[in-house]
Amino acid sequence: MSQTWIKVGALDDIPRLGARVIRGPRVNIAVFRTGNDEVFALEDRCPHKGGPLSQGIVFGRRVACPLHEWVLELKTGDAVAPDIGCTRAYPVRIDDGIIWLSLVAQRRSAADCVSAVSA
Repeated sequence: MSQTWIKVGALDDIPRLGARVIRGPRVNIAVFRTGNDEVFALEDRCPHKGGPLSQGIVFGRRVACPLHEWVLELKTGDAVAPDIGCTRAYPVRIDDGIIWLSLVAQRRSAADCVSAVSA
């Protein structure tokens, strides 16, 4: 599948340690900005109970779900042990201060996540 990039907006449109949601017909994607101006994108759904990760707490390169404090890696979407699971991660890039998002997820399904965690 070819990779098409969509323009999210300026890096400064997202506050440090904050997120913005890109709403889609099938899935919402949360775009996060870290304290070091790194940008990551995850499906806006915690693998535990479906909490909106965009409303979680960003710290370092991780986000804590606002419902039950599951912690996920922003780069991969993997849950941090002892929790097991993941949410889909999406490629992002920044060109001249503009954030671009690819809608091609780095993982295809939750089953891929479980096998990656147990491998």
